[in-house]
Amino acid sequence: MSLLIPLYVHPAEDPGAWHRLITAATRTYGVVLNPANGPGDGPDPAFTAAAGALRAAGARLLGYVDTDYGVRDRTEIADDVRRHQDWYAADGCFLDRVTATEEGLPACRRLVRTVRRLGARTVVLNPGVHPAPGYARLADLTVTFEGHWSTYVSTFSRPAWTARHPPAKLCHLVYGVPEALVPLAVRTAHERGAAVCGPVTGEPPNPWARLTPALTGTER
Repeated sequence: MSLLIPLYVHPAEDPGAWHRLITAATRTYGVVLNPANGPGDGPDPAFTAAAGALRAAGARLLGYVDTDYGVRDRTEIADDVRRHQDWYAADGCFLDRVTATEEGLPACRRLVRTVRRLGARTVVLNPGVHPAPGYARLADLTVTFEGHWSTYVSTFSRPAWTARHPPAKLCHLVYGVPEALVPLAVRTAHERGAAVCGPVTGEPPNPWARLTPALTGTER
């Protein structure tokens, strides 16, 4: 399996989770770094150390950047991308809360061009739903589902256009997964055309604050 891991907990608060992630780095598609709902106001030594260890272990590092569904200024987004690169040597960016509508597609296209010109080698878009078809052509990876396991198993539907894209370009992020069912969640994502996934057992408001041991093949 190929895992996208947004571990939104400080390394000093849960060093064990970060250690498990480092030991499983080669199994990941990428690790999303999110020190302060973005890069923060200055480099965080704990994240700098964790990023360095992840990179040395072979992980791809993606800096978290909130786009606020197209409301946030592109200059602010570019500044966040630069900070992630300068402070944590991020390989790319995880653009969260991107628009999903046809009307928002031109602005998103301009944004992706901007971050690629800045040197982002990997661009992940997270609309959290199936967007208009053109979005998936812009990014290296598009998150077409982000939600609870109960929703994933009961109401998920896959539009026909997704079949025209390689599974390696699509990702499902599912939270609230019973730990015993994490392997099933991985298989389900693959069956639904997403080769990249990130099932976690956590619940809102921050389901990504805990690394599910089953993902890394380790125990707590």
